[in-house]
Amino acid sequence: MSAVVSDRLYVTGTDTGAGKTLASCALLHALRAQGMAAVGMKPVASGCTRTPQGLRNDDALALQAASAPQPAYEDLNPFALPEPLAPELAARAAGAEVTLAPLLDAFARLRAQADVVVVEGVGGWAAPLATALDQRDLVRALRLPVVLVVGMRLGCLNHARLSAAAIQADGALLLGWIASEVDPDMACRQENLELLAARLPAPCLGHLPHARNPQPATLAAHLSLPL
Repeated sequence: MSAVVSDRLYVTGTDTGAGKTLASCALLHALRAQGMAAVGMKPVASGCTRTPQGLRNDDALALQAASAPQPAYEDLNPFALPEPLAPELAARAAGAEVTLAPLLDAFARLRAQADVVVVEGVGGWAAPLATALDQRDLVRALRLPVVLVVGMRLGCLNHARLSAAAIQADGALLLGWIASEVDPDMACRQENLELLAARLPAPCLGHLPHARNPQPATLAAHLSLPL
């Protein structure tokens, strides 16, 4: 992995289950392997479990474990919502309101303790964070370059091209994309990778192979970033 191009990244996916958390954790390990302090952030997470320490989300905990230094959970995941629903619906069920200011404050605290902050979004690019808050709003406010995780399965060409077009139409910088093998039985996988590489308007930053028990630290070796 060559020198990082930014002190911040935003990881989105072609859809829910594309492999954003695994890719984000692998990115954190790759950055750490280069001697950087790298921390993750999951601004809004639904489907959280009640614990003695408070509401906790599995994806956010994975990001925390992959971070060094490990940030306070409340900074890494400012809005933890119990119901396993779209964030807007989960917030409504919890009587909460997701707003931009607490996210910006939490990001600033994370950035103060790390060289790079890897921010993981929710679902696909167009999934809203709240009634009046889209992911593009957070990306614009924090000037976050975007990495698109493409879940390699039937339909990924359409989903990836639409996602890339939407990211660019919203004025965000699409830094690159990562192929994530979510379907081990996908037909013509290599051919699909070649079609994606020919059609997406950004470089491929890596290919995460399918594994029964994927280890982000190991998968980090499959990633690369441009100078």
